[in-house]
Amino acid sequence: MWHDLRYGLRSWRARPGFIALALVTLALGIGANSTIFSFVNGILLRPLPYERPEELVLLDETAPKRGIPRMGVSFPNFADWREQNTVFTGVAAFGGGGFTLAAEGEPERVAGSGISHGTFEVLGVPPALGRNFSPDEDRPDQDTVVILGHGLWQRRFGGDRGVLGRTLTVNGRARTVIGVMPPGFKFPEVAELWVPLALDEKRWTRNDHGLGAIARLRPGVALAQAQAEIDVIARRIEAGHPVTNEGMGVVLTGLRQGLAGDYRQALLVLLGVVGFVLLISCVNVANLLLARASARQREIAIRVALGAGPRRIFRQLLTESVMLAVAGGALGLVFAWWGLDLLLAAIPDELPFWMNFAMDGRVLGFTAGVALLTGLVFGLAPALQSARPDLNDALKEGGRGTEAGGRSRLRRLLIVAEVALALVLLVGAGLMMRSFLHLRQVDPGLRPEGVLTAQVALQQSQYPEPARRGAFYRELLAELRALPGVESASAISNLPLSGSGWGRSLTVEGRPVLSVGQAPMINHCVIGTDYFRAMGIPLLAGRDFTDADADGAVLVTIINETLAREFFPNEDPLGKRVRFGPPEDNEPWHTIVGVAKDVRHDGLDAGTRRGIYVAHPQKPVGGMTLVLRAAVDPSSLVPAVRAKVLGLDRQVPLTNVRSMEQVVARSVWQPRLYTALFGVFAAVAVILAAGGIYGVISYAVEQRTHEIGIRLALGARPRDVVSLVVRQGMLPALVGIGIGLGGALLLTRLMASLLYSVGATDPLTFAGVALLLAGVALLACYVPARRATRVDPVVALRNE
Repeated sequence: MWHDLRYGLRSWRARPGFIALALVTLALGIGANSTIFSFVNGILLRPLPYERPEELVLLDETAPKRGIPRMGVSFPNFADWREQNTVFTGVAAFGGGGFTLAAEGEPERVAGSGISHGTFEVLGVPPALGRNFSPDEDRPDQDTVVILGHGLWQRRFGGDRGVLGRTLTVNGRARTVIGVMPPGFKFPEVAELWVPLALDEKRWTRNDHGLGAIARLRPGVALAQAQAEIDVIARRIEAGHPVTNEGMGVVLTGLRQGLAGDYRQALLVLLGVVGFVLLISCVNVANLLLARASARQREIAIRVALGAGPRRIFRQLLTESVMLAVAGGALGLVFAWWGLDLLLAAIPDELPFWMNFAMDGRVLGFTAGVALLTGLVFGLAPALQSARPDLNDALKEGGRGTEAGGRSRLRRLLIVAEVALALVLLVGAGLMMRSFLHLRQVDPGLRPEGVLTAQVALQQSQYPEPARRGAFYRELLAELRALPGVESASAISNLPLSGSGWGRSLTVEGRPVLSVGQAPMINHCVIGTDYFRAMGIPLLAGRDFTDADADGAVLVTIINETLAREFFPNEDPLGKRVRFGPPEDNEPWHTIVGVAKDVRHDGLDAGTRRGIYVAHPQKPVGGMTLVLRAAVDPSSLVPAVRAKVLGLDRQVPLTNVRSMEQVVARSVWQPRLYTALFGVFAAVAVILAAGGIYGVISYAVEQRTHEIGIRLALGARPRDVVSLVVRQGMLPALVGIGIGLGGALLLTRLMASLLYSVGATDPLTFAGVALLLAGVALLACYVPARRATRVDPVVALRNE
């Protein structure tokens, strides 16, 4: 073996250009696979950072009769599950959100969560310092404690262990630090500060959904068994509370499956894509090795004549292939490192703490395994072909390198496979590109150009009265409108395209009053005056809110066109009255004064929902997102806006400052990333396929120099030679295109969930890709064909 390795290294020094081409080809394929596998590993395979994570399940309520697959958890229902179940060792509830932390320096908005007592016990992760919340601390008005995340502890308090027992101001309330969690721990998602949930049925009714819930299965209890019991409990709750729980169910999902969510399908498709890229790389290198084996016929024949057996020749050639694959794998790992950094930089959101894409032992092992397997795959056929040479022909030819018929047929079959694989990838990339173009052409319902957005959150403890909240925003917006360059300024509770929203039931005056389980759900937004002008949202009928729509005036609302179309199809909705929330709450009626154009709240790829707008002066909420339309660069207004907010209240931070164009781009980052990846991998596949065709035809022309010289000497025209060579190269390419179209028809159905407004068998994409690949193949054949016409018959014959 050592002799084989040394001989292989000497052969590398003899052909550095060949080795460099083969190494880069392999590195591209192996690097792409390692990059995507690191994502698969980080999301689907890496153990979750909890004790026995396979026992953890997520619970979510569902209302199938209302078309709501998941709607969050109601606290009273959660309390019943916790008391009545026999399948869980513990059940915990949590709610995400932001907290304003006032310590040294300016106030900071921190991602945090309110959690029920026992949450960290359910997860099996105790604090690194201090203790957990006690049941007594998880009660209304008794929740005066806080637990810090390790990163927050280091960032704001310098890792001071004396922080335990210290009093901090969180959301305007004094809280005592009782614990610090271990390094890297964040739950849920990105939270790094925790307070007791401290809810009861007075503060959170069965109509209020939106909490999360997690539980740990008892040893030996299967998920199906737990689902059956929780279904029984849900029916029992429905029987006891028919008004609030009619048609309500509970869905249990394994924690891994719940966290992976929609990532799973996309990752598996991408893993298949890079697998195709690797196969194309293998085919290309196999073709290179076959070409090199043809050039080494005389060398191998001499070795056989000197006594080397077929197994010895086979081992030598396979050793060289594996050496090439290992070196390609090492270079591919470098490519993967770079590629991983580029992909992470393309993700705008902060990643959940459980997602870790580091190049760990599993990724390194995968890369090593892929490299060895690749060496066997592309090296096997050339080694088998060359292990039993025809000594008579090889030595008689004197090194002319005439290719045997079997080897020539194998190379043409490899070209067929390469073109077919490349076409499947090109079709996938074409579908993704068309899908993304359709997505970017979707009208969001607003004009994002020149709009600045920023979040402001007033604390309930500091602004308990609605009048104070209303006065703060009224004064703030007046000062913002006076800033130079600001055309209009307003605010909204739930920014469009953010995916957030308040779901409420709707009752129309004069229509049958439906129960909670049957009433339609609407998207509920609170807005300031001049909001529609600031966001560039057209009013289709009626009027905008004015300063006259203040507290104490007639309650008014503006509906969107979807709600108007569904509830008032043949009548004018203006002047009609509606109210929101459960019928038994008897909320006041609101008069419809306007109809606004539909706006995409959940994302460009999500449909528009029935929605209503309520005037902020009539429902002054504390958390709002400012929106400013400017005649100047919106980013230039940020310092002035921050100064105006701090000028009114030094304890109110300005957070999530972005332009509306950034918000729109952020809403489609996943399809953009998938499209870019498909495009890059498809481009690599086409380049490799074109290079493979070019290499095969160039080698064939070189081998047939004598024949072409004779044809030209006998009067063949250059175009006849071009036609001959192109025909030889295009035949396997066209066969590969035909096979690839069939494969694409079958395989692209797997990516249907990633497409928007484009069918997985879109004929335009299939036809365009087939023509494109045929054109690339024709060009790859034409270049060596033209070179063949420049053969000097005298020189060609003299060389013989």
